[in-house]
Amino acid sequence: MRNILLTVIVPAVVGVAAFGQNSAPAADRLIFVRCGTLIDGRSEHPRKNVVIEIQGEKIIAVGAAAPAVIDLSTQTCLPGLIDTHTHVLLQGDVTAADYDVQLLKESPEYRTIVATVNARRALEYGFTTIRDLETEGAGYADVDVKKAIENGVIPGPRMQVATRALNVTGAYPLEGFAPNVPVPHGVQVVDGADNARKAVREQISYGADWIKVYADRNYRVREDGVLDDIPTFTLDELSAIVDEAHRQRHKVASHAMALYGVHNSVEAGVDSIEHGNYIADEDMKTMVAHGTYYVPTIFVGEYVARGRAAEGATVWLKMLKIHEDTFRRALKAGVKIAFGTDAGGFAWSENPAQEFPYMVKWGMTPAQAIRSATVSAAELLGVQDKVGTIEAGKFADIVAVPGDPLTDVGLLENVDFVMKGGVVYRQP
Repeated sequence: MRNILLTVIVPAVVGVAAFGQNSAPAADRLIFVRCGTLIDGRSEHPRKNVVIEIQGEKIIAVGAAAPAVIDLSTQTCLPGLIDTHTHVLLQGDVTAADYDVQLLKESPEYRTIVATVNARRALEYGFTTIRDLETEGAGYADVDVKKAIENGVIPGPRMQVATRALNVTGAYPLEGFAPNVPVPHGVQVVDGADNARKAVREQISYGADWIKVYADRNYRVREDGVLDDIPTFTLDELSAIVDEAHRQRHKVASHAMALYGVHNSVEAGVDSIEHGNYIADEDMKTMVAHGTYYVPTIFVGEYVARGRAAEGATVWLKMLKIHEDTFRRALKAGVKIAFGTDAGGFAWSENPAQEFPYMVKWGMTPAQAIRSATVSAAELLGVQDKVGTIEAGKFADIVAVPGDPLTDVGLLENVDFVMKGGVVYRQP
């Protein structure tokens, strides 16, 4: 039986990885990948007919003079894509009912099982690294999904996780139930600076890489076209959260869609603004000065808008044009933009790479959009020394597509080769 197992598993490391296989290749194993075109994330222009030499899970040379074991000479190779805003434990929440069912009728154990499928989907779409921004009522299950991937139990991207996220009393679903009916919440509810600080410590102690806050709610468009909101945390509470996270060398992501949520988050010193449908010019200047990232999540806004408008929240339709204007202003102002999709906010059967054409439609070049999901995303996550470019010393995270994504960025919805850490998970 042992000999039979070895016969099956060893070829899988060189070919397509088997489900359940430990993802760590032999440290001395050499692989050569020939790319017809290479967008390496470093060079100003694509390079032609380049061979990448990989030993174990790391790249040891780009431009090696050797025959290719993996021939991608008809493909364009890129660094593994990075999605900085996902929810592997969420299966879409267009309506309140979609969300309520998951928290009330699905156990955390069931949701975690489904999350393992979503993690594999993310990897097969070409996303070799993700930042998963909270479990939406499933506790610390994201920590275990991350651990299972790292231990080779299941296939999936490299993960940074935010666990439970934070919000204040009365500001986050589940909502609308009778006062005498106890219901779960999609976040950890905290009030006051001391309680918020304690929650940060707790989440970090249980494995959170990031702390996430929900900084606003209840959106409306003012007569002057500004997207208004009700801020959740006070500035004192937000500042305490950021201070405690930074003191422990962790970063803070803020769900902030409108005027006051963004302003308070920027003033408190968060590291990334998530969604940011409206950002005032002055806050953009502060973001540029502080190096605060903007993760716009465009596709999900259109995906959920009609369903939410049908429930009476027509503001979601109006927010689309406001969001486009904000994105264009942020791009012009030099705000750092990282790729993020909010996958899980839409069904995982939808390819998150649909975000790329929206970014180009709203003003980016294809090269800028690709950079947002490689170099810039890696910098936001603080892993630019490990991923984000194809160069010696970094993980062998490589994806490939037929055609030229610098001409048609929509081709990234058709990734047909995925390598993570020297192991092939998908190939033409």
